[in-house]
Amino acid sequence: MFKEEREESKFEWNMLGNIQAGRPNLGTTMDVAVYRLMQFTLRDVLIQKYGVEEADEIYFNAGEHAGKEFYKNLIKEKKDFNKFILELQEVLSNLKIGIMRIEKADLEKMKFTIVVAEDLDCSGLPVSGEQICTYDEGFLSGILKSFTGMEFDVKEVDCWCSGDRVCRFSAEKKS
Repeated sequence: MFKEEREESKFEWNMLGNIQAGRPNLGTTMDVAVYRLMQFTLRDVLIQKYGVEEADEIYFNAGEHAGKEFYKNLIKEKKDFNKFILELQEVLSNLKIGIMRIEKADLEKMKFTIVVAEDLDCSGLPVSGEQICTYDEGFLSGILKSFTGMEFDVKEVDCWCSGDRVCRFSAEKKS
């Protein structure tokens, strides 16, 4: 039996497959609950096995890798920041990931406040006092790094699960 052990990522966008060919009757969409079922059971198992800190690191790294691949394969605007943001907003909305807006932007310092409403990961979950969108932190970090070529610290500062009705992220270029 072949084992997939590896030291580096082997993921490529084409590994997502031809969904339309493989699902001619069910199509390309599914219920958000099914996505969350996979996400939260996987996170639960990772926490049980490795603890919260390690599970969050895994989720952040996976999100960051996904953000880079997302940018490379779905974002066409690579030069103008405002056009890039408009395209990113459109793609995120069209894919039903969330409704994103930039609340604050300082292009000189490369510091942003990014808000996502109707977030795929947590909108509608019960209030738990936690901020759970670690995957999204990585995802946004990967997208910003891909556009700018710079590393970013991205941290969720408000979350649906902590009582807010949007997810708010602080993103700042690493020093």
